Amino acid sequence: MRQFGKFGPLIGAIDEGTSNVKFLIFAANTSEVLTYHQIPLKRFSPQEGWVEQDALEILNAVLECIEITTDNLRKLDISPEDVVGIGITNQRETTIVWSSITGQPLYSAIVWLDVRTSKIVDDLVKRKGAQCVNAVSQTSGLPLSTYFSSVKLKWLLQNIPAVKDAVAAGECMAGTVDSWLIWNLTGGNRGGIHATDVTNASRTQLMSLKTLQWDKGLLHFFDIPMQILPKIKSSAEIYGYISTGSLLGVPIAGCLGDQQAALVGQGCMRFGQVKCTFGTGCFLLYNTGDSIIHSQNGLLTTVAFKLGPDAPPVYALEGSVAIAGDTLQWLKNGLEILNDVQDSEIEASEVTDEEEGSICLVPAFNGLYAPYWRKDARGIMCGLSGRTSRRHIIRATLEAVCQQTRAVATAMQADCAPLRRLLADGGMAQNSVLMQMQADVLAVPVIRPLMMESTALGAAIVAGRALRVWPASIPNPPADIFLPSISNEEREIRRVRWESALDRCMGWSTDNKDEKCKIQPDEIDRTNAVLPPGLFFLGTALLVIIADKLKPI
Repeated sequence: MRQFGKFGPLIGAIDEGTSNVKFLIFAANTSEVLTYHQIPLKRFSPQEGWVEQDALEILNAVLECIEITTDNLRKLDISPEDVVGIGITNQRETTIVWSSITGQPLYSAIVWLDVRTSKIVDDLVKRKGAQCVNAVSQTSGLPLSTYFSSVKLKWLLQNIPAVKDAVAAGECMAGTVDSWLIWNLTGGNRGGIHATDVTNASRTQLMSLKTLQWDKGLLHFFDIPMQILPKIKSSAEIYGYISTGSLLGVPIAGCLGDQQAALVGQGCMRFGQVKCTFGTGCFLLYNTGDSIIHSQNGLLTTVAFKLGPDAPPVYALEGSVAIAGDTLQWLKNGLEILNDVQDSEIEASEVTDEEEGSICLVPAFNGLYAPYWRKDARGIMCGLSGRTSRRHIIRATLEAVCQQTRAVATAMQADCAPLRRLLADGGMAQNSVLMQMQADVLAVPVIRPLMMESTALGAAIVAGRALRVWPASIPNPPADIFLPSISNEEREIRRVRWESALDRCMGWSTDNKDEKCKIQPDEIDRTNAVLPPGLFFLGTALLVIIADKLKPI
């Protein structure tokens, strides 16, 4: 039997998010994080509404994180040879195409937030008709939207000559970020494995939820050639072996999209358990067990996990809020009324009770995702007065995250059952004021684990399960619990006020100023409405004036 050091077998986890890359080492026996390293990632916008990242920067950041973290192990007198496997978790929907010959990206990574494909989505709706669009949703579980990989890949095939040439030559490879990393880590153009897992594949809008394979009907609908796509595997099995660096020969044994990884990391393995990750966006997942539940209230149906090639798939309903933590970044970098996003907690806490709720903000920067799916929405702020200060705006930003989360939770209740509690994670969940506000708005306890790396933990768990070194059950970790503290009357007042602002944000943007879209949102299933182009806020000079005039209290 193999001998390990004092911490027993170790599992590494690559956590590749929209804003940063981390590599963490977990002790399989205890779920303890022993060491990690983190590198921020850049995003850039060549045109309005376009959001891109450098695929090579992502890869190099992963490789650097692995090396530095492994070196940290040595400094802690822990042998890297105790690392028996790694798992990968990643931002979903972000799409990369590359050459199988050179290994070089053929274009930048198109990030999930990108809305350049709005016209493609509109054209598909008009040409194919509502019946076909509904069939896409029924098969894939997803509405026709700029959000998913299908239309991003279609745009690349239509607009980038290098991609067209590579497809014609049989040299094009495509996938989400996990596929890009797995291929490179297992050898790249020297025999790398082109693979993805069912959770990431379910976010491309090209996989059937029932068969868990690429669907010929969906591929035909989007005109995507199957040969450029990766092989779909379960979330917990050996994909291949690392071909270079300090962890040479270590198996990649698990893979999950980031939100599904957080679901696993939070221990939501049974029907009815719900978690919410507060990050760049905000994502609620509701475990629906072996049932594929198609929402009647604007939610997505997705694969939650599949713990082995022969294991049954587990599904989830998901509510995706496009903008959460990014609103705080906007306050910091756009309006310059917040020195650091971490300061939002103390700034918001200093708003007095009588001032609370004086203004409402709806951060529909890219329109609205679940449960509204409104392409024409744009950000709005209501209730401004001569007494409004920057602290009111900061608190209203946190309230907006909570109210959007409440709207998704209400949709989940209508589709399944009421939430009894909410498990919270993600960078924004470190804000205790936000967590208390969320408990108040939802009227249920919000539970935040003290160990906040739930997403990376989920990736480590599935890898450890595949390698049979992770315990079958682990006691619930220590957590902070936030209990509701306001009356039902106050809760209802806040909801009505915020929804009044929400109503006012609709209809601010159209794709074509000279012609209305022939299919209006109310004429088709709401889950098939489309998302907007462009990235702008308010559409008026008012907020610029506010930004100049508001001074610290």
